[in-house]
Amino acid sequence: MQYKDFMGQIQSRLELPELGRAVRATRAVLTTLGERLQAGEAQDLAGSLPMEVDYYLTSADSGQRFDYDEFVDRVAERANVNKSDAAYYGKVVVGLVSELISRGEVEDVRGQLTDDYQYLFALIDAEEVEEE
Repeated sequence: MQYKDFMGQIQSRLELPELGRAVRATRAVLTTLGERLQAGEAQDLAGSLPMEVDYYLTSADSGQRFDYDEFVDRVAERANVNKSDAAYYGKVVVGLVSELISRGEVEDVRGQLTDDYQYLFALIDAEEVEEE
């Protein structure tokens, strides 16, 4: 997927009026995720994404330990939105990323996160239930 298509999908799924807000949401989520994942995992995840997007994952100071609430706080601050919107941004961005990577890679990412991050994967899990 090309960068423009990726951002268009984010803008549409988040129902944002401006592309700039979609970019800010994506950057906030992926930078924060990149901080939480180990460097190698962030690199693996970034490999399937458009070059302009993978930078958000790989430029972060990786390997930090923080819980889901801190994840949401960081996304909210970076995107300049409330915590509810930040949590939703996380679900949507991770949902789209998960469509572009293998199921095994999704599981590798989940394996590096604590159980409280289950909310980040809520859209993915809901799709799997519908398929069954």
